[in-house]
Amino acid sequence: MHPFASYVLRSYYKATGWNEDNLYANLTRSSNALLDFSVPRGLHFSISKSPNSLFKTTYSMNALPSLNGSVGYIFTSCNLDVKGSGDVRFKDMVDRFKVFDQPRRPEGKEEEWLAGERVDTRDYLLYGRIYIPTGRLDALYSTRLTPTLQAMVAAISDPRSPISAERPRTHGPASNIMFSLQQDTGKWCTEYTWSAEDGMWGIRSLYNFGRLGSSTESAQNDSEKTGHAPTSRRSKRVDEEDAVDGGLRGRVSIGGEFYFSAKEKSAGVSTGIRFTTVPDATPPSFQVPSSSSPVGSAPRSPPSQPPTTITALFNPMLGHISGAYAARVSRDLSLASRFDFNVYSYESEWSIGAEWWQRRGKMRNLEPPADGDPQPTMSELADEVQGVVKAKVSTTTDISLLWEGRLRNVLVSLGVVSNLSSRSKPIKSIGLELSYFSSG
Repeated sequence: MHPFASYVLRSYYKATGWNEDNLYANLTRSSNALLDFSVPRGLHFSISKSPNSLFKTTYSMNALPSLNGSVGYIFTSCNLDVKGSGDVRFKDMVDRFKVFDQPRRPEGKEEEWLAGERVDTRDYLLYGRIYIPTGRLDALYSTRLTPTLQAMVAAISDPRSPISAERPRTHGPASNIMFSLQQDTGKWCTEYTWSAEDGMWGIRSLYNFGRLGSSTESAQNDSEKTGHAPTSRRSKRVDEEDAVDGGLRGRVSIGGEFYFSAKEKSAGVSTGIRFTTVPDATPPSFQVPSSSSPVGSAPRSPPSQPPTTITALFNPMLGHISGAYAARVSRDLSLASRFDFNVYSYESEWSIGAEWWQRRGKMRNLEPPADGDPQPTMSELADEVQGVVKAKVSTTTDISLLWEGRLRNVLVSLGVVSNLSSRSKPIKSIGLELSYFSSG
């Protein structure tokens, strides 16, 4: 389950038109949602409030295994449509498998002029959180310098950190500040980073083959996600070809990263490639008729090919090779598999994961609307998502189970990690997380 701060940050990116999915760091996000999902440990509560569209507060508490908490504040320069936990689209609050939208060049905000002078300011986000009783402070500042350039500053201040330069390895995270500059042109997305703790410089870059998406296609995809039918049918792209039996048609992205630590006198490099199928950004339910069609009309036919993502990563210095395959085999079921291998130690691991969406009821609002009433949207016609069940099994003998859902106005996450090969302790961890937030 996404924390409230992460939900606000994603809403900020969406409001400012920034595509975080085009970063090299998120190359394997689709398969990671099924294979590396986080299981809560102990008992966790969080309550958040949005008194207005610019300012948000969040409070959290861990009751088990130890008692601690945190208080956070978020401020944005632009109005954000942050909904409550009872109204928010459930799929926006969880990591899930999806085929990401076609990359496009970010567009800046419209210029505002007054008396011959430009009065509009660039967008920014401020976030701070203090942990109790440790006193650790986390801070984040993000701003758009240009339509294709974004700067971020992240800092950690921990009073428990030793003053000496040599920090014990058993100690927790030390105080640090990191600068990041991201440039996204659609075709290319490059990120430059610098960390003050170990003097590490890094660069990540991702290149997308094929043509870029247009703003018209983006509007159509947004209308499908929000539950409204698009005004016109998307035209066929020039890089799309007719389906061929026995193959998948899609687009390819390739990237890499390089980093160097001046303090440790060490460096690292990795490269990766990703293949995703088209069409892009599959609607939440292709079986639901559009709002412009009669309620009792036949559903649309399923896509000609299953939404699929294939990724491969290689780190030559560590000798690590990883390949992952993820696909949605039905409307509510997605499967993923990954194989990791080290060419130096010959160690390997095979993992498989799945997610299954739970829905409640069938089509609602079967009666035609009366005169003057608004037409039902796709979200009103579709089955309501109740929750999602995730499972992961690997050759390390660990089995992870997670259920995330909504009970009334509260988001719930319940999970367990077990090791069936251990007779003394078959259950390694179990946890429950409750989250509630409101707006207005």
